[in-house]
Amino acid sequence: MKIGPSPSRRDMLQFGSLVLLLGVQQIARGAAIVAVRMWPSQDYTRVTIESDREIKARQFLLADPPRVAIDIEGIQLLPGLRELIAKVRPEDPNVAGIRVGQNAPGVVRLVIDLKQAVKPQVFTLAPVEPYQHRLVFDLYPQKILDPLEALIADQLKDTQAAQAQVALTDPLGDLITGHSRRAEPAKNSATPPPSKDNKDKTDRLVIVALDPGHGGEDPGAVGPGGTFEKDVVLQIALQLQDRINKQPNMRAYMTRDADFFVPLNVRVQKARRVQADLFISIHADAFFTARPQGASVFVLSEGGASSSSARWLANKENSADMVGGINIKAKDAHVLKAMLDMSTTAQINDSLKLGGAMLGEMGNVGKLHKPRVEQASFAVLKAPDIPSVLVETAFISNPDEEARLRNPAYQAQLSDALMRGILSYFAKNPPLARNRAL
Repeated sequence: MKIGPSPSRRDMLQFGSLVLLLGVQQIARGAAIVAVRMWPSQDYTRVTIESDREIKARQFLLADPPRVAIDIEGIQLLPGLRELIAKVRPEDPNVAGIRVGQNAPGVVRLVIDLKQAVKPQVFTLAPVEPYQHRLVFDLYPQKILDPLEALIADQLKDTQAAQAQVALTDPLGDLITGHSRRAEPAKNSATPPPSKDNKDKTDRLVIVALDPGHGGEDPGAVGPGGTFEKDVVLQIALQLQDRINKQPNMRAYMTRDADFFVPLNVRVQKARRVQADLFISIHADAFFTARPQGASVFVLSEGGASSSSARWLANKENSADMVGGINIKAKDAHVLKAMLDMSTTAQINDSLKLGGAMLGEMGNVGKLHKPRVEQASFAVLKAPDIPSVLVETAFISNPDEEARLRNPAYQAQLSDALMRGILSYFAKNPPLARNRAL
C-alpha cells in the first residue's frame, strides 16, 4: 500500500531541529508558580509552593545561625517565588526570614532563617481540588512544650491571680483568715476526709479538647458568600474555650488556635496527650444545594453509618488530609488505622450521651437538621478512651445560616449552648480520677 513519499534527510533534520528547539524552550521555562503560602503556628510553620507541574527539592539543615537551605529543581527565579519574602510574619515562632536566589540554571535556592532549631520535612503533593502540584516545607520545632504541663501551669496562674485579687479587694478578710489558721491546733491541720455528698465528684483538672475543623491549606466548606468553614468554626471554638476556662477546675485545650492545618490522626493524638475528658470537633456543614439547614451532632459508629447522609459527610470530612496535605512518609501517618481497632463500645456509649446533651441545647438556639445523634466512621472521633463528638453547627451552604455563622452574637449563642451541653453531661457523668498514661 502506497502511503506517500518518504521524508528526505533535509526534512528530518529540520524536524529534529524544531523538536530540539521546543524542548530547550520548555526546559528553560521550567515550572510556573501558581501561588506561595505560609502558615505559622506554635506547632509548626508550613511553607507551600504551588506550581503547574511537579518540582522537587533537596534540603540542607545548617547551624549557627540556624537555617534551612533548600534547592528547588526544575524552576527559574520568578517574581512569584520572591513573594515568599513578604509573607514572613513577625509573630512566626519558627521563621525569622526568607532569602531566595538563582543557585544554578534550573535550580533556585531558598534559605529560611530560623528563630529556633527545627526538624524540617520536605515533600510533594499531587494535584487535588482546589490545588495543583504542591511542594511543602513543614518546620517542626525541636523543643516541644508538654501541652498537659502548659494547661496545668495556666490553671495555677489563674488560681493565683484570683487569690491575689481577693487579697487586694478584701485585706481585712485575708488578715482574719490568716489569724484563724495560725490559731488552729496542729492536729486540725490535716485535710478533712471528703464528705458523703462529694463522694462521686472530683476536684482534679477537667480537660475538654476543642477541635476546630480544617485550617491552613484546607479551607473546609465555602459558603455562597465566600465564608470559609475553617474561619467561623475557629471563632466559635475560641468563644467556647473562654467559657470553659471560666469554669472552676476546667480547662479547654485547642487542637489548633490559629489558621494552620492539623492532620486528622494528630488531632486525636493531641487530645490523648493531654488526657482529655471530652473531645469536641466543630464544623459547619455544606451540601450541593442551599436548601438543607440546621445543626447536627455525630459520634463514631462501630458498624455502618446511621444514614446515607451521615456516611457521605464522614467520607467528605475524612478526605481533609488530602486537601490539607500530609507527608505520607512520616512515621505517624498510619496511626489512624490502629486507632480504629482500639475504639470501644464504652467510648461510643459515652459519646452518645454527650452528643444527646449538646444536641438538646443547640435545639434551643436554632434549628436541628435531625432530632437525634447520628453515627458514622469519622476518623477524627477514633480516640478509644475519650467521649468524642463532631458538631455540625449549621449548613454554611445555606445563605441564611452562613450569615448567622458570621454573626458574633450567634456564635456566642452557639458557644453558650455547647457549654450548657458539656455541663449537663458532666452533671450526670462526673469525671473519674485519672488512671490513663500520657
